[in-house]
Amino acid sequence: MSDQKIAAIFAGATPLNALKEPTEVIRQFTPNWFAATMGTGILSLSLAQFPWPVPGLQAIAEGLWMFNILLFVLFSMIYLARWIMYFDEAKRVFGHSTVSMFFGTIPMGMATIINGLLVFGLPRWGASVVPIAEVLWWLDVAMALLCGVCIPYMMFTRQEHRIDQMTAVWLLPVVAAEVAAVSGGLLAPHIADVHTQLYVVITSYVLWAYSVPIALSILVILLLRMALHKLPHESMAASSWLALGPIGTGSLGMLVIGGDAPAIFAANNMAMLGNIAQGVGFVSGILFWGCGLWWMLLAAMITIRYCRNGAIPFNLGWWGFTFPLGVYTVTTLKLATLIDIAFFKVFGAVLVIALALMWSLVAVKTIRGAWRGTLFVSPCISGLKK
Repeated sequence: MSDQKIAAIFAGATPLNALKEPTEVIRQFTPNWFAATMGTGILSLSLAQFPWPVPGLQAIAEGLWMFNILLFVLFSMIYLARWIMYFDEAKRVFGHSTVSMFFGTIPMGMATIINGLLVFGLPRWGASVVPIAEVLWWLDVAMALLCGVCIPYMMFTRQEHRIDQMTAVWLLPVVAAEVAAVSGGLLAPHIADVHTQLYVVITSYVLWAYSVPIALSILVILLLRMALHKLPHESMAASSWLALGPIGTGSLGMLVIGGDAPAIFAANNMAMLGNIAQGVGFVSGILFWGCGLWWMLLAAMITIRYCRNGAIPFNLGWWGFTFPLGVYTVTTLKLATLIDIAFFKVFGAVLVIALALMWSLVAVKTIRGAWRGTLFVSPCISGLKK
């Protein structure tokens, strides 16, 4: 980024001038910020799989992944500080019908870091990163399982929801489990012990089933809501892309887990089952990819309509434009390696470019909003006195 562009981002503002005091950064910090780690992480993984060699692209991808680690650590420290310094206010998030959904972004952001350990860490540091990735993966699994059941329980018992106010944000806590399933499928073949490989694969299948059917049921309700009550407020415009996330991830999970299933099941005396898993995974992956194509085209049309009706106000929800598109992009690139059809390679490359452009736009707006302090707003306490 040139000096002129950097200057333009910070022009006309002093640091955090929208906040009463700097500690408001901690007090107003919400899980929504972890959506930025999801978008940044998936872009790094997409760039690493670009179907044609581009000088310097791998270095950019690895640099983004390392930057994403710093972001995740920084956000984790700030959010932990909020729970320590403002516990009574922080716990109000569980009763908020929208912000609470973003707890799912924490394990999903971590999953992109784990996947990066396998994509970038293995070539750089060797097999020593595998035990680290395995420990982080089990932690990610635990968080995904908790989000997937605890947040819906809060919806049923403590929060207020209406069908006309529903958006695809409902998907966020549920989808975390299938994202962890993809990471498990990537991790399993790198583990030395064959029994542990089997445990990871079986756990990944359970995580997929723990998430995908629930996500699909939410999408059915979402279709009904959209037909009856039309589009949500323009502030939730990016949520139209969230539906692409569980479908793209569901497809990728079946392709990744099924791809290594024959070797792993054969090593555990279940060779026939492994071949079945590979076939089912491939066919399921294609079917989910086709469904995702419909949702992507619909989301694009909805976004165009929002833009024609006026400017879409920026908020952290704009990161919803990135991760769903990113997982669908990675799925397309995965299909390009499995099927000798040029379309998937070309279409995957186009999606990578589109993802990079969208990430750049959202990242610039996020940096500007963070610098000015306008993005540090917690809806859970916005009506409270300090």
